[in-house]
Amino acid sequence: MAATPESPEKEYCSTSEAAQRLGLSLGTVQQMVENGQLEGWKTAGGHRRIRVSSIEEFRARSMSGSGQNTVRPAAGALQVLVAEDDRILQKLYEHTFTSWTLPLQVRMVSSGIDGLLEIGRFPPDLLITDLRMPGIDGFEVIRRLRADPQLQDLDIVVVSGLTEDEIVENGGLPNDVIFYSKPVPFRELKGYVQAKIMAMQRRGRAV
Repeated sequence: MAATPESPEKEYCSTSEAAQRLGLSLGTVQQMVENGQLEGWKTAGGHRRIRVSSIEEFRARSMSGSGQNTVRPAAGALQVLVAEDDRILQKLYEHTFTSWTLPLQVRMVSSGIDGLLEIGRFPPDLLITDLRMPGIDGFEVIRRLRADPQLQDLDIVVVSGLTEDEIVENGGLPNDVIFYSKPVPFRELKGYVQAKIMAMQRRGRAV
């Protein structure tokens, strides 16, 4: 008896199934398809189908993008996620945070989509994000986080080269988001991080 060819259902999935696999919202997955980051098509009835292999390939690229991102959060350390696509600035963040000798665990991502994926895996205590990034930018990341009941209280610091007028033109930032202009003001940032650690320790989360 001839082997039955693999059914389309195993090769493709719906947008909602893709969102569940990636831990992202439906809108984010739709934008990923439009940006070419996931391979998909629409049926005659207007339903989107996404190739499962492209989802797995994206997940594999995301997991291998930074060795730090496979490390589970350490108890007693302030969890900091930095979303910055400039590799030089990433290294500067890493070097400076290490020099502070504070109880921090820092993870780096290079895009808004990777940031949302990482937050879905291990929500941080603090997100430090740029605004101009490939794919989904920082504005969209913040909008999606503030729309999520489980993540809407996440502390967010924006470090960007955009002017205040440019930020307003892009919809602005929520009032509870801290904004710093580039170059990165590490002195102010250190004070903010220290205050977060002290608050964490008062809550009894320190080792």
